[in-house]
Amino acid sequence: MDYLPHTGTDVREMLAAVGVADMDALFADIGPELAPKSFDLPAGRSEMEVRASLREVAGRNATNLVPFVGGGFYDHYIPAAVDALASRAEFVTAYTPYQPECAQGTLQAMFEYQSAICALTGMDVSNASLYDGGTALYEAAMMAARITGRSRIVMDSGVSPIYRTILHTYTRNLSLGFEEVATTHGQSDRGKLFAKLDDRTAAVILQNPNFFGSVDDHSDIVAEAHRRGILVIQSVYPVALGLLKTPGEVGVDIATGEGQSLGLPLSFGGPYLGFMAVRREHMRKMPGRVVGETVDRNGRRCYVLTLQAREQHIRREKATSNICSNESLCALRSVIYLSLMGRQGLVDLAGLIRDKAEFAKDVLGRIPGVLVDRALPTFNEFTAILPRPADEVVGRMIRKGFVAGFPLGRYYPGQSHGLLVAVTEKRTREEIVKFAHSLEAVLCA
Repeated sequence: MDYLPHTGTDVREMLAAVGVADMDALFADIGPELAPKSFDLPAGRSEMEVRASLREVAGRNATNLVPFVGGGFYDHYIPAAVDALASRAEFVTAYTPYQPECAQGTLQAMFEYQSAICALTGMDVSNASLYDGGTALYEAAMMAARITGRSRIVMDSGVSPIYRTILHTYTRNLSLGFEEVATTHGQSDRGKLFAKLDDRTAAVILQNPNFFGSVDDHSDIVAEAHRRGILVIQSVYPVALGLLKTPGEVGVDIATGEGQSLGLPLSFGGPYLGFMAVRREHMRKMPGRVVGETVDRNGRRCYVLTLQAREQHIRREKATSNICSNESLCALRSVIYLSLMGRQGLVDLAGLIRDKAEFAKDVLGRIPGVLVDRALPTFNEFTAILPRPADEVVGRMIRKGFVAGFPLGRYYPGQSHGLLVAVTEKRTREEIVKFAHSLEAVLCA
């Protein structure tokens, strides 16, 4: 069945109206090096045939693998109520509410989302979300440069290499410069960091837990940075905040993170959610939107876009960002998830995950030739040093039904034997034990 609406007569009439003889003449200005090689597409199919073909392709996916891979994106359990509530008609609105008074349900959800992020991070003000954790970190770096009038960022190499790549890519043609400082034994090296700070430094970027899974108290780094007039940006794993010090308690200026673990499925890489929360004095330099609560002329509670300092509303040289929307649906799912979990639920969840990860560290550490640093504090993720290249081991573990982890050598030269292993509340004791036995069998083969 052909879904193209234009008949041959329609096409001829349109070509005549613009004064060209045929389709080739219409696209004559496109050089041959840029033109499509062929429009010889296969014949159209019926809806039934297309659905059958897509089911066949989807059936090739390995859906029965048990994942122990993380690196910033995790296989958490999502309560059924998240899907049910997020699908309600009250939240159906335009992709981006340019007439916000017509989208009170969405605005109230964003207001509650902001409140939840502030409570989670211990910060004063949150925006209504950004695209993902990496771009949120980029926006934080740009925000720090605007606040301080400086153009140099010192960044810990324990920050996700995915995020660091995003930062370098986005700022390639900007005046912002980055200085990366290597970690020592998987943690922030204070001596190296402090040696890099100077009067040109706008901010220090840290991550907790960092990419290696290491948990750190950055309070001393924050104090030293503030003593020099430097801001501190901390990227955090939101579920871990059920146990760890919040960015607000540590004293950071800008907190960001990836919200995928708050009720969003992995979905082959997205869409995800970036969150950002800041200290009150920096609110007007924050990108994105802020939803506020007020009353209408009849005294009824209502919600408005209080701040939206972005390029579509303000002259571009005064805008805080060129972002033109927030991740409303993803943020809605997150606030539903956080509401369902509640304060104690998050604490209990974080404790459960930490305990399961510690059990996994113990079991894997008993495998001959595998090194796991039990003294290094971690949350749900840790590094195991294998006697063989991790890339090779991960490939062989797939055949045993496990996504074994993330090979650190892909991003960190010299760490080809390092395997980053992640555990969530979904991993059972039986799965962890079987994973360890399978890994031992692969290493001994």
